[in-house]
Amino acid sequence: MYWANFLHIYQPPTQKEIWVRRVTKESYQKIFSGLLKIPNCRLTLNINSILCELLEKWGGEDVIRDIRELLKQGKLELTGSAKYHAFLPLLPEEEIKRQILLNEEGLNKYFDGYWKKNGFFSPEMAYSDKVARVAKEMGYKWIIIDEMGFPAGKKYIPDRIYEINGLEDFGVFFRERNLSFIVLSAQIGTMPAIIRYIGDRLQKNEYAITAMDGETFGHHRPGMEQFLFDLLSDNEIKTVSVNDLFELFKDREVVEPQLSTWAVTEQDMKRGEPYARWSRSDNEIQKYQWELTNLAIEVAGRTPGNEVIRSALDRAVHSDQYWWASARPWWSLEMIERGAYELKKIVLDSPESSSEEKQRVEELYKQILYIGFEWQREGKVDEIARQEDEDVLGRLHQKGKLFITKEEYGQMIKTLNEQTVSSAHDGDYHRAAMLKDRVQELTEEMEKAKD
Repeated sequence: MYWANFLHIYQPPTQKEIWVRRVTKESYQKIFSGLLKIPNCRLTLNINSILCELLEKWGGEDVIRDIRELLKQGKLELTGSAKYHAFLPLLPEEEIKRQILLNEEGLNKYFDGYWKKNGFFSPEMAYSDKVARVAKEMGYKWIIIDEMGFPAGKKYIPDRIYEINGLEDFGVFFRERNLSFIVLSAQIGTMPAIIRYIGDRLQKNEYAITAMDGETFGHHRPGMEQFLFDLLSDNEIKTVSVNDLFELFKDREVVEPQLSTWAVTEQDMKRGEPYARWSRSDNEIQKYQWELTNLAIEVAGRTPGNEVIRSALDRAVHSDQYWWASARPWWSLEMIERGAYELKKIVLDSPESSSEEKQRVEELYKQILYIGFEWQREGKVDEIARQEDEDVLGRLHQKGKLFITKEEYGQMIKTLNEQTVSSAHDGDYHRAAMLKDRVQELTEEMEKAKD
C-alpha cells in the first residue's frame, strides 16, 4: 500500500500576531525542520500565500526557508489554492480566478523555481464543477476532495486514478475520511497501532490519501508531530506524494463527483446542503453574510481601477467568518464581526456605491451582530453545538476497534513527558501545560486499554 499524506496550513489575513507566532513555534517550525531530517520523506503541502506573508512579517522566515529546501530536495510538493482561503464554490468565476492568480504570485515569490503547477486544493476542500473547471483552465492537473464527494451508488476502489467527467486528463483524488480522522484526533499515536489498523491493506497494490490541517501536529495536538515523522520514516509503509500516484497506478475511471467539503456530514448530504458549515439554509447569520459578500463583490466590480477597494475585497472574502457563524460547533462573534465590518467598509468606501447600497450594508452589519448576540444570550449557540457533537462522538466511539496496547500508550506518554520537561526547561510553559494535559488524557485511556 502507498500512503499519500496531504497537509494544509493557513492563517486568515485577520489573524493576530500572537497566534501566528504561537502556531509557528508549536507547529510549523517543528514540522518542517523535522521533515528535513527524514531521508526519503514524501509529502504534499498546501500553504496559502497569505500565510507566507504572515510568516515573513512575524518571525517565521525559517519556515519558508525550510519549505523551500524541502522542495529543492524533492521531499515536498506544493499545490495551488486561493490566496486568502476564499470559499470558492459560492464566488463568481472571475473572483475564483483572481484568488488563484494571487496565490500563484505569492508561491512564485517565495518558492520560485521549486514548485510546479500540478495539484489544486480548494479551501475547505469545497468542491463544485465550476471550481474544478477553472482549476483545469488555469493549468492544474488534479484536485483533491473528500470521499463524501465520491459519486453516490458507486464503489470507491483505491487502485486507479479517477478523472472528472467532461474534464479530459484532469484527475480527482479522494481523501479517506476515517483514516484521516483517527490521525488528526490523536486516536493513534504509534506505528504498531496504525499498522494493525491498516491490516491487510498493507500488502495490497492500492493507495490511501489522508488530508488534514498541518496545525494538528504540535499545535492542536502537542507531541503529535513525532508520530508524523515516524509515519514518514517507516519502512513498512510506502509514503508518496499525491502526484506520485499518477506513475504508480495506470488504470483510469471517469466519475462525476458530488458537491462536498471535508467537513460535510452524512446528514448535510441527505439534506442537500453540502456547504452547511459556510452557508446553511436555516442559518440567518450566514444568509446575511453572503448577501453582504455579494453586494461587496458587485460594488468592487464597478471600480476595477481602485486598488484599495480591490485589495480589500480580496482579503475580505476569506472563509473563516462564515465558518465561525456555523456554531457547529465552532463559534466566534469576534471573527464574525470583523468579517462583516471589512465587507461593509468596502461598500461604504467605494465611490461607485449608491446611498441605498450603503444603507443596506449598515442594516446587514447590524443584523449579523444583533442575531449573534441573541444566539449567545438565548443559548442557541450551545444548543447547535450539542447537536453537532453527535457526529464527532460517533467516530470517537470507534476507538475500541483500534487495539492500542498499554505498552504503546506508555511509550506515547514517555515521549510526551520528555517533551514536557524540555519545554519547561526552555521556558515554554504554555506548551508544557498543553503537553501535560495530553499526558493526563492518555493516562486515563491507558487504564482502560487491553494488555
